[in-house]
Amino acid sequence: MEQATKITVETTTHVPVAKVWKAWNTPSDIIQWNSADPNWHTPSSENNLTVGGKFKHRMEAKDGSFGFDFEGTYDKVDLHKEITYTMGDGRTATTLFEEQNGKTNIVTTFDAETQNDPEFQKQGWQAILNNFVKYIESTNS
Repeated sequence: MEQATKITVETTTHVPVAKVWKAWNTPSDIIQWNSADPNWHTPSSENNLTVGGKFKHRMEAKDGSFGFDFEGTYDKVDLHKEITYTMGDGRTATTLFEEQNGKTNIVTTFDAETQNDPEFQKQGWQAILNNFVKYIESTNS
């Protein structure tokens, strides 16, 4: 089997890790930030953040032209530190959270899929991370 290309995206937010973790994993928050483009949204989210637990985020174009379920199963959950999961197609992703001086660094590494250019995938995942930062910093009071 061919080794998957690994892609890494990262960001830093001026919010403590406990608040970052909560917004990252709470469905009512996820639907607010989980999109790579303003023409897309996440109308529903289910999340069972436990090892063996599943998540499913419905991602759709706002005009209704296209949509898909982004889903997977958690392999590792280390509170405020790491989340690793396997996506529905067998690819894996790990997100690491590290707090320093009230800021949280978020690093996600994932297996690229083979249908889209890796750079396009990186831009999409980075855009979602950037949306998350905008959301968490606007709600952190």
